[in-house]
Amino acid sequence: LVNRKEHEQLLYKMMPRKAIAQLKKGQSVVEKYDNVSVYFSDIIGFTSMAGEMTPIQVMAMLNDLYTQFDELVDKYKVYKVETIGDAYMVLGGAPNVCPPPEGAEKVAMFALAAINTVRNFRKED
Repeated sequence: LVNRKEHEQLLYKMMPRKAIAQLKKGQSVVEKYDNVSVYFSDIIGFTSMAGEMTPIQVMAMLNDLYTQFDELVDKYKVYKVETIGDAYMVLGGAPNVCPPPEGAEKVAMFALAAINTVRNFRKED
C-alpha cells in the first residue's frame, strides 16, 4: 500500500487540483465546459505489433513514446485526460477554460507535434 503523501501525488497526476479539493470536501465533481477541443490517438496496428514484442518491450515502447507526448502536453498547455494501452487523449479549453479558438489552437499544435514525434520515433530493442 502507498502512504498518504504518495496517494496524493498520484491523485495530482491524474486529476485537476480543483476536482481533488472538491472530493476532499465530500463534494461531487461534475463540471460542464461549453467549448472544448479533444485530441484522441490510437496506434494503428498496435495489437499485431505488440504480439511480436515481449510485454517489457511493449511497456518500454509505450512509456518512451508517451513520455515524449507528456512533454508536448506541458509545452502546448493542453490537459492530458487519459492513457489506456495505446490510446492517448488530451483536451484544450478544459479544465483550464480559455476562449474556443485558443483551446482548439493548442490541441491542433499538440496534434501536429505528436505526428512529428511519431514520425521520428524509433524504438530500439
